[in-house]
Amino acid sequence: MKSKKVVVRNEVGLHARPASLFVQTANKYLSRIYIELDGKRVNGKSIMGVMSLGIFQGEEITIIAQGEDEVEAIEDLVDLIENRILDA
Repeated sequence: MKSKKVVVRNEVGLHARPASLFVQTANKYLSRIYIELDGKRVNGKSIMGVMSLGIFQGEEITIIAQGEDEVEAIEDLVDLIENRILDA
């Protein structure tokens, strides 16, 4: 199992379109993917789960991956949060 903390910098947090992009990216991997915020952990491959966390700009989340491609999954999802959905 691999995990990494990341600060959400996107202006709207992980809501609607950014959440959808996260879920689409997570679903490319075989590993189980989770997002954790304030002790609550949800399935990172579920749009309802991700949106239920209500993640806002500036909050620190933990991305967790467990499975055969966990390293690649963590790297891609962290890059998505830090660099690719800044304007989503």
